[in-house]
Amino acid sequence: MNQRPSGIRLVFAPVRALFVSDASAGILLILVAIAAMLAANSPLAGEYEQLFYGELPWTPIPKLYDMHLWINDGLMALFFFVVGLEVKREWIEGQLSTAESRRLPILAAVAGMAVPALVYVGVVGGDAELMRGWAIPAATDIAFAMGVLGLLGNRCPASLRLFLLTVAIVDDIGAVMVIALFYTAQIKLGWLAAAGAVVVAMMVLNKMRVARYWPYILLALVLWYFVLNSGIHATIAGVVAALCIPMVGPDDQTMVERMEHGLAPWSAYLIVPVFGFANAGVPLAGMGLEQVFAPLPLAIAAGLFVGKQIGIFSAIFVADKIGFAPRPDQASWPEIWGVSILCGIGFTMSLFISGLAFTGQQLLINEAKIGILLGSLISAIVGYTILRMSAQHPDDMRSPYID
Repeated sequence: MNQRPSGIRLVFAPVRALFVSDASAGILLILVAIAAMLAANSPLAGEYEQLFYGELPWTPIPKLYDMHLWINDGLMALFFFVVGLEVKREWIEGQLSTAESRRLPILAAVAGMAVPALVYVGVVGGDAELMRGWAIPAATDIAFAMGVLGLLGNRCPASLRLFLLTVAIVDDIGAVMVIALFYTAQIKLGWLAAAGAVVVAMMVLNKMRVARYWPYILLALVLWYFVLNSGIHATIAGVVAALCIPMVGPDDQTMVERMEHGLAPWSAYLIVPVFGFANAGVPLAGMGLEQVFAPLPLAIAAGLFVGKQIGIFSAIFVADKIGFAPRPDQASWPEIWGVSILCGIGFTMSLFISGLAFTGQQLLINEAKIGILLGSLISAIVGYTILRMSAQHPDDMRSPYID
């Protein structure tokens, strides 16, 4: 016999949802962003600045002379390593393993990167200095977007959750390619050749089906150091190293899967939050509406909120109508529109690209952060609202978080 849930359980069901669903990592990022903004605009602002940008008394790598560089060039390489593992697993034996399954996510992701970039360029006009930030609104934050979708529980069809995840994965591939091709300093061929030799060594181990972890880990560290000094951003080493990990393993789980499962929680609940706290803080003292609505933050916010939904929704609609690829199973067009808007949450990767686009220009970096936070916040609120109002599935009448 079904019992009617008590009033207390109904009240606390949404709170419980934050910790038993996909929402937890995304909610953590929201809290981290708030904490960073508070720290940067409180009596602790000096300490916050000194913690991340103060020169370290000693560092084993001279290029990484402050904590912010260690986080962005070092710790984030591990984040990109996890991304690379996920991409490889999905591409070989997961949701992107067949040509049919790749069609819609790839088309949607490409459109979801191109249209925001075009919106950005249209807003900044012919300002050559700001043009370097064209890729900032092109990225989707997997944890943040999946976190907001997770708040809806089982109200949305599983196909939409899978679609959002695969689009975000393909989006990450595109972001990595953009970083490698467009945000690379002067290349030093000697270091690059040494990095290439390490990659060859990892591929040989892969070909020999070596199933021990330590040789790959050791070579990955060496590869990161060589890439750091080559002029290509060091985080690219994380992706390349991950792609060299063999799928084979000593048991039923592949090496890629075991490494991903082991590292993913550290990435989601430590690395990304630390990165967010170090990068999301923007001092607002002396900043008025003129700065908030300056071309740069306006272009980024418009790219994320307007460009993402237009690009992704249009791609899905056209693909479905012409028979190129069907829309997600059991998903209505309003639900697809809501998920397209959620793809405008660009927190982690957008912050990362903004630092590369405007290196050494703190004013522009701060303006970019404002645009990222505004665009992501609006996308999260509007996307969630549309999905909450449009969900027409039987589970709607009962919260999945109430036993």
